Amino acid sequence: MNRKKRTIQLTVISAAALSVFMAGCSSDTAKSTPAAAGTAPAVSAAAEVKYPASITYWVQLNGNAGAIMKTYNEMAAYKEIEKKTGTKVEFQHPPTGQEKDQFNIMLASGSLTDVVEYNFASGTGAAAAQSPDALIKGKQILRLNELIEKYAPNLTKVLKERPEFRKMMTTDEGNIYVMPNLLGDEQLSVVNGPIFRKDWLDKLNLKVPTTIPEWETVLKAFRDKDPNGNGKQDEIPFFMNLAGDFDLNHLFVGAYGIATDFYNDNGKVKYGPIQPEYKEFLATLARWYKEGLIDKDYASIKDSKLKDNKIISNQVGAYSGFAGSGLGRYLDLAKGTNPGFSLVGAPYPKLKEGGPNPLGQYTMPFVGYGAAISAKAKNPEQIIRWLDYKYGPEGHMLINFGIEGESYKMENGYPKYTDMIMNNPDKLPMTQAMAKYFQSSWNGPFVQDKRVIEQYYTIPAQREAQKTWAQADHSKQMPSISLNADESSKTASVMNDVKTYKEEMFNKFVMNAEPIESFDKYVQTMKSMGIEEAIKVRQAALDRYLSRK
Repeated sequence: MNRKKRTIQLTVISAAALSVFMAGCSSDTAKSTPAAAGTAPAVSAAAEVKYPASITYWVQLNGNAGAIMKTYNEMAAYKEIEKKTGTKVEFQHPPTGQEKDQFNIMLASGSLTDVVEYNFASGTGAAAAQSPDALIKGKQILRLNELIEKYAPNLTKVLKERPEFRKMMTTDEGNIYVMPNLLGDEQLSVVNGPIFRKDWLDKLNLKVPTTIPEWETVLKAFRDKDPNGNGKQDEIPFFMNLAGDFDLNHLFVGAYGIATDFYNDNGKVKYGPIQPEYKEFLATLARWYKEGLIDKDYASIKDSKLKDNKIISNQVGAYSGFAGSGLGRYLDLAKGTNPGFSLVGAPYPKLKEGGPNPLGQYTMPFVGYGAAISAKAKNPEQIIRWLDYKYGPEGHMLINFGIEGESYKMENGYPKYTDMIMNNPDKLPMTQAMAKYFQSSWNGPFVQDKRVIEQYYTIPAQREAQKTWAQADHSKQMPSISLNADESSKTASVMNDVKTYKEEMFNKFVMNAEPIESFDKYVQTMKSMGIEEAIKVRQAALDRYLSRK
């Protein structure tokens, strides 16, 4: 499916406002704001409902925010939202690293806060009882369709302008279960890709490679021609680290027209690791590993600091990374020790010159994250109206940019961050300075604004990398399908076993501990584990998704 690059009108969407305020107990009142002029009757109905006096809200405390505050109540945007709405929010943040356990405990106890912000799509895996439809049937959370239509005019307008959002947000049983986190522009969906040492390429008079053969040529040059200039053959041409996201670290699999997981091939679900093309992919990596083009220690590196050290200490020529942490951060870290250090984002490689566009990283606009309302909340109409504030023009600016005159100022219609963000006087890193004022640099119930990332990418190389990575093919991306309880119970344990076996055999094939000739046996083992049933289940789920109105 070809996606048109469209941006939601900013007058309608609320950007990263995580303030999906949860709360179990809300009181009655607060001020109501006038309905927007010239709107439909739903807006008039919303105008008659007051904002809640108080709500309870359960949400993970983002790491950057947690470094400078104990609760989101300390964030400037939420302080201002309280002034505008009169609603006091009691945020409840689970201990870091215990979010899933605490969520399960809360469900088991049946005592949810008014608002619960979470990635409910995770319920389609092992925890089938936690799927959105199951939680609605079990009277844990509310179906929001009618509440949104009557009391959330701002989000309703967004969904009318972008009907594909509604399709993504709606379960197979027709339920909308959260006030969603939405990516308002495709620019926000592509954040990761191949990165090269540009100064090494320049020194060896090499161009940025665009095909698998060109990659091999460049990696061999990095191995043999001493680009770090220390007189030793100690360079690591390509650093592959599987301690993070297994899929993101495979830059080359997309060249073969497949993925490392399930993908959508013109409406047909396929599982990449059992396709014949995956064998070719593994054979290429195995050859590169044998020839010293891939870090020999890649499988044993679990600490991201080791990756940092290898890259900053002038050892690594190419790797996979994010535009922020994997490109901008390294450029900043290397300033003091290696002034010539420079990086460039490379395109996802094609299999050969003139071949089809490779698959690349892409995040769907909605992935199941948002703010649900407890079925026991006393005033859901008021709560949803409060949540809807962040999807309107005023709330959108607060959540994405903070306080005008402090964290941003308008220049020719563009909200430009001030030095409070870009050059913080208290020496806060940019991510923490942002968290002090607003929530748009992480998920929340809002539509994220691309003007945030445009300014977060302060270095031209970051912006260019994002544009380069976006040229990859995203048409085979699986949408956010939902499995029913029966489907989940059938395949949850299967996929746990398959994932473990896939990663184990990947290392064996790449490190030549298992000959590539054993690939057919590997596929048969996958089938005996139940992968075909898992594909069948996801095919049924995809068919249901594609038939949604």
